[in-house]
Order: sequence, then structure tokens, then C-alpha cells
Amino acid sequence: MTPYIQVQHLTRRVGDRTLFSDLSFGIAQGQKVGLIAKNGTGKSTLLNILAGKDSADEGQVVLHNSLRVGYLEQTPHYPADLTVIEACFWHGNETTNLIREYERCMATPNSPGLQDILDRMDHQKAWDYETRSKTILSRLSINDFEMPIGCLSGGQLKRVALANVLITEPDLLILDEPTNHLDLTMIEWLENHLRRGNTTLLMVTHDRYFLDRVCTTIMELDEESLYTYRGNYAYFLEKRDERLNVERSEVARANNLYRTELDWMRRMPQARGHKARYREEAFYELEQQAKRRIEEQQVRLEMKSSYIGSKIFEAQYVSKSFPVSSAPDPTERKVILKDFYYNFSRYEKMGIVGDNGTGKSTFIKLLLGEVRPDSGRFVVGETVRFGYFSQEGIQFDEQMKVIDAVRRIAEYVDLGGGRHLSAMQFLQHFMFSPSQQQNYIYKLSGGEKRRLYLCTVLMQNPNFLVLDEPTNDLDIVTLQILEQYLQDFHGCVIVVSHDRYFMDKVVDHLLVFRGNGVVKDFPGNYTQFREWEALEEKKPSEAKAKTPSATTERSSDTGAVSSRPRKMTFKERREYEALEADIDRLEREKSEIEAALSSGMLSVAEITEKSIRLPQLNEELDEKSMRWLELSELA
Repeated sequence: MTPYIQVQHLTRRVGDRTLFSDLSFGIAQGQKVGLIAKNGTGKSTLLNILAGKDSADEGQVVLHNSLRVGYLEQTPHYPADLTVIEACFWHGNETTNLIREYERCMATPNSPGLQDILDRMDHQKAWDYETRSKTILSRLSINDFEMPIGCLSGGQLKRVALANVLITEPDLLILDEPTNHLDLTMIEWLENHLRRGNTTLLMVTHDRYFLDRVCTTIMELDEESLYTYRGNYAYFLEKRDERLNVERSEVARANNLYRTELDWMRRMPQARGHKARYREEAFYELEQQAKRRIEEQQVRLEMKSSYIGSKIFEAQYVSKSFPVSSAPDPTERKVILKDFYYNFSRYEKMGIVGDNGTGKSTFIKLLLGEVRPDSGRFVVGETVRFGYFSQEGIQFDEQMKVIDAVRRIAEYVDLGGGRHLSAMQFLQHFMFSPSQQQNYIYKLSGGEKRRLYLCTVLMQNPNFLVLDEPTNDLDIVTLQILEQYLQDFHGCVIVVSHDRYFMDKVVDHLLVFRGNGVVKDFPGNYTQFREWEALEEKKPSEAKAKTPSATTERSSDTGAVSSRPRKMTFKERREYEALEADIDRLEREKSEIEAALSSGMLSVAEITEKSIRLPQLNEELDEKSMRWLELSELA
């Protein structure tokens, strides 16, 4: 076991606010750690300190000698005049510096020190760096390698930065919201890439399926302290609930003792003067514990939605396409919708999924009237009142206070049944404390600004919510409450999201954008759709397996030629039986490792050893299972 990073007594303050205090933890080789915290509690600040981009007020970060760290920032920056492929060489990592050193050496007469550079090039796998760059960029749907960085959208820039981090194959990967701006296919690819590799990982993400499948340790930053859970996200939820229950019990017990001690302390000073001094000191410690509030701040969104009639909207044979500027043929167009018809039902909750660039956000803008169709039309019911949470967000006046931004929309919010909340009370339900409400908007984190934006959308009491990538930059606590609200919402919902967990919880059917104007209506959530899609992909191979092979034999009676499938050879039969035993053994070992990692009883050395072994097991299982499937077709 090699300790890669040791954090000792780390404290960071912003003004008079403490983000975290006296944090100490370590990350060992092979560990995959997920960091969870509410927005504004210092997740990105902590990552910046660990990556050397920021400094702490107290404490230190100790890195292993010659540790190569790859860091994906939440908002990456590149010079606008670089091309995509040049950006892959711009950061000045060890590999790109070595490539530049090689080029300078080759341009120098007699190439001094060439052999040493060649040896280091081999060790760093620098020869195929550009090929690796293009391969990973293509996986992330960045195919124009000569496009200037300045022409990329924010999402494309984040994907270029992610590719750059993965290309260098660092010893330690630090990723801040890596799934933002990735479509579902990319997320699943990245999930498999990180899960199977031996890279040591620390990441912040709101994608709970991603956390559950990739991470073997969860760290929670809460109330300035850090709690570590030796297991995946599901294990974290269970153990966190147990921790909070224990703390609530301790506070309740302290309250009971506090009432007794308070009665004693209120006696006459003369009486108290005869008591032991230690009891008086113990009282003040007990008072602090009793007044500690162990409660979950929740976004309580039990709000009235305005009446909505039976007619919602009807898409009447809508077509939309855009010219392709980079195409050699000037008449070539990118088709988004082609004669699309859909009649939206009352109280329907629809999810929209598909790869980036297939037209999901354009469909939303067509519905809202922000973009005009080429042909056809959207007919919207008279009672429909849209609430639109856009991917781009809104531009707040950064010099305004949080409370003033909300009061510009409404002083009071109607909850229905004669109940009202003031703007200040409403913000408290969105986890903005009275002191935070007096903050200027420019002081808010990215996630807090998104939460404020969500607040301004919902306080207008819409009856049709249109949410375009609502999960980006929102913390998991806010997502859980938003999910509950949408499940109980008495209105219509359309959600465009790449968050698989969120979609499974909220929607009852999907529109799947395939590209080139092809849109499939699927009756189910995202997990059900993927299961159906996997079954559909198996059908061609199953049909092929049932087709007689080219092996033929001549009938001895009639002389006719008949075809029959090739049978398994003796050697293949022995291999088939051995594979069954190997797969069974590997699955047992995998179950034992997962159970051990979730037990919380392992030492750091054992956790590291098992965390390294688990992805190796997955690769072996995939390889042997694939071969077993091939042979099973001959059985």
C-alpha cells in the first residue's frame, strides 16, 4: 500500500465564514473516493487546495514523491486561439514537456542526450500521446481537432478538459463534476473507464449511479467536519442515517441532563459557590452539546400550482433542421425533427434523453416558442403556465443581495389553502439562512446560484415545469428534495437530463432522440429503456446463432446436401467447462470483496489491496464471460 496524499489539520475560511476546520485524511493507491457535500460548503475549494491551485489557512497537504496529479476543474480555462488538439499539449504536463524536449533535441545538431530522452519517451508512453488524445476526444464527441477553443461551447470545453486529464494517465485523478455536459453514452463509457482502471481517484459528482458504481469510499463534508464511509454510495446512505440517529440520541440525552443542571446553576450564587468547580465547567460543555442542532435542512416545496386544463399541448407534424456550416455541401442540413406528432397528456411526466447534438434543447425551445419550426406547429392550451429552468440559467445582477433578487419577483409566495410565505421564509426553505440572504450574489458558489435560480422558477407557481439539465451543479440534498417535489407535483413536467438516477425517480416515460429527426416514445424510465435496448441488441446475434452454419454434409441415402451447425470440439468442451468453474470462482471472490469493502472493518492496507483487485476481477469476468457466450452457441 502506497499513501498518495495525506491531509493534516486543514482549515479554510472565507471572510468570517469557516468552510471546513481541522480536516485530516489520506488517500492510498488504488482508492476511488467520492466527496459529497452541500453546495457552498467548500467541495471545489478543497479540491483546488489538494491540486495546488489554492492554499489553506491552516494545515498542510503532503503528496507522495513524484506523484503525477491530473485535475479537472469545474470551470476549465484555455487560451481562445488554441485548437482542440493544441489544447491537449498546452497544460505542460510531464508527457507533453517530454515531447517538446524530444523535438528540441532533434532540432539541435548531433541531438545531444537523445538516448536518455528516447528511454523516457518509452517509459512515459509518449509516442502514442496524440493518438490517445484523438481516441479519447472522439469518445467524448469532440471530432473536429482543429476547431479553435474559442468556438467551443462551455460543455464542449469541459469535455476537452476531461479528455486532457484522462490522456496523461496520472497516478491520482481529481475530478470536479466530471459528468456535467456528458450525454448518457459518454457517462457510461467514463464509468467503465474509471471502474476498470487502477487509477487512484477523488471526485465530486451529483450522479448517484456513477458514485455507486465507481467509488469504493465516500467522504462527506458536513458542518465543517469530514466523515469517511468505507463502501459505495448505497453503503454511505445506510451508515450516514445510522450516524445521524446516534447524534440525535446524544443531543436528546444532553437536553435531559441540561435541564437538570440548569436548575442547579440557577440556584443562589452562595449555594453554587459550595459546589465542585468541575461541575460548573461541565455544565457549559453540556450546554453546547444540548444546543447543537442535528437536523436535515430540507427544501420543502409543498407549493400550490395553478389550475391546468385537459388540453396541454399538441405537436402537429413539426419539422426543424439547421444548415451545417462545416459541411462541403452548402445545402446539407442537420435534421432535428421530421413530421413529429405528439399529444401531451394532463399530469404527464416526460423525460427527454439522447446524445448531445440530437436536438433535445431545440425541442424545448420550439415548445416554448423561442425557436420557430420549419413546418408544422405547437398548439398550447390556454391554461398552461410554463416554468422554465434552462441549461444556461439566468444572468443575475451580481451586485444584488440574494433576498433582493427574490423580492423582485414576489414579496410573498402563495402555498395554497390560504397559506403564504414571505420571500425571506421561502428562501429559508431553499437552504438560504437569514445571513446568506444578505450576501451579494457574486459571493455564491455555482451550485448556490443554480439553487437560487430554481427558487425563482418555482415561486411563480407554474403548472407545467420544463427543466433543461436541472441537476448540473446542484448538490445531492437539493436533488433529493426536488425529486420528491416533482413526484408530488400536480401539473405537467418535461425533464431533459443526463442524470440517470434523477430520471428513474421522476419520469414515467421517455422521448429518445436518436438523431436525424428520429424520435422514439418509450413507456418507462431510463433503466427500463436501457434493459429493453440491451435485449434488442441481442436479437440479431441470437438470430445469427440460429442460422445454419456453412458446414454441410451429404446425405448417404439421397445424396442431397443439408446444412447443420458446427458442433463443439473436445478441446472447446473442456475449455467451456473450465470457464464455468472460473466464472463461478471469480463471482464468489467479487462478492466477498464487495462485502468486505462494505463492512467498515478493514484496515487501510486491506482496503487498498481489495480496491486494486476489484477492477481486475471485473475485467477477468468480462473476458471469460464473453468467451463462455461464444462457446455456448456451439453447445
